[in-house]
Amino acid sequence: MKNILLLGAGRSASVLIEYLVINAPQEKWQLAIGDVRVDHLSASLLENPLVRAFAFDVHDAAQREEEVGKADVVISMLPALFHPLVAHTCLEQEKHLVTASYVPEDIKQLHTQAQEKGLTFLMECGLDPGIDHMSAMQIIHHLQAQGATITSFRSFTGGLMAPASDTNPWHYKFTWNPRNVILAGQSTAKYIEDGSYKYIPYPQLFHRTQTFAVDGYGLFDGYANRDSLSYREPYGLQEIPTMLRGTLRRPGYCQAWHVLVQLGLPDDTYFLDNPQEMTYRQLVESFLPASQENLSLRERIAAYTGIPSTAPELDLIEWAGLLEEEPIAMITATPAQALEKLLTQKWQLSPGDKDMIVMLHLFEYELDGQRHKLTSSLVVLGDDEVHTAMAKTVGLPVGIATKLLLQGQLKQTGVVVPLQAEVYAPVLQELQAFGVQFQERVETLGA
Repeated sequence: MKNILLLGAGRSASVLIEYLVINAPQEKWQLAIGDVRVDHLSASLLENPLVRAFAFDVHDAAQREEEVGKADVVISMLPALFHPLVAHTCLEQEKHLVTASYVPEDIKQLHTQAQEKGLTFLMECGLDPGIDHMSAMQIIHHLQAQGATITSFRSFTGGLMAPASDTNPWHYKFTWNPRNVILAGQSTAKYIEDGSYKYIPYPQLFHRTQTFAVDGYGLFDGYANRDSLSYREPYGLQEIPTMLRGTLRRPGYCQAWHVLVQLGLPDDTYFLDNPQEMTYRQLVESFLPASQENLSLRERIAAYTGIPSTAPELDLIEWAGLLEEEPIAMITATPAQALEKLLTQKWQLSPGDKDMIVMLHLFEYELDGQRHKLTSSLVVLGDDEVHTAMAKTVGLPVGIATKLLLQGQLKQTGVVVPLQAEVYAPVLQELQAFGVQFQERVETLGA
């Protein structure tokens, strides 16, 4: 029997757990699931003889070493800040590791040591990062094999709501960690366009968007993600004139979030004074200069942010409850934490809600003297508020990669990102059986 240790059994792990359990008898796996609490797991799962669930404290070094020591491979679905702790334990215990998160610098530094021990630390193997890497590399390698020169690559991903469940004016509900959504984009975005380096500071990020159409699903706005420049070398596109990675939202979201940024509400760098006795209306008031005119709060926000008081983004601010006398009722809170508490109530999934993942790759390339544009799009719908599209697209590639690793099909060692055909080809192929399949369209732009 092979032993898999899954650390973290939250919302995004639901489909991953099902995949591992379904494959366990045939693959001869034993699955151990550790999380802060496991009482939310189904009775049928807890009674499965191939599954052991237990309360896990990542800070308990003795427990961490004991559980990792029993495993052949560790899957970490814990918050990203705990991955280095798990990675170091995997290195000490000489166990493979799979995660869906970005490679932090302190794990990157373990590359040589992991190689020396014949270990694979497969990172960035979820949705974004993950499926975005694998699907892009498949296209890049195909175009390069044809002799094409890629001149532009833009890639955008969004976790949104399926049309039938798109029931609020923000066109958004939380399908993953709310804190990550609140703090998104707070480092300067970097990319290259037509050979010129571009930098977008956080105060302007949600004001500088691009609009895209996805067949059958309408319009989306894209804003730039963190550091697109760092992916040129791993993707083999060092000389590309245009490269940008970004996030998708429905029109209206970015415009309203830009107002919140201008006000200072997503700030997580300081604590409010006595938020327990403050209302959300008072919080918004605290960011505005004193007014000598008889203006409503909405009018004052409009004047401060330079938009008309009738602007639709202010309708979204008002709908969110930020102009109401609702108590924040938190003993300690940063502005971002107060905002997160409110939006977690407003943007929660309702029973039966279905989410939607949209990924869009836009390539331009030259081949045989002709310029072409290739559009590759992916739309995945969730089944319900548990089996979400986010859980599918994060969990399934992690599960498939874990299976390949245990079968001995992944030969690369060290800290690995799935940019190689030996990883992405079998993962993308199996994903198609779960409805995770891209649609491609090629247009000729001329000579």
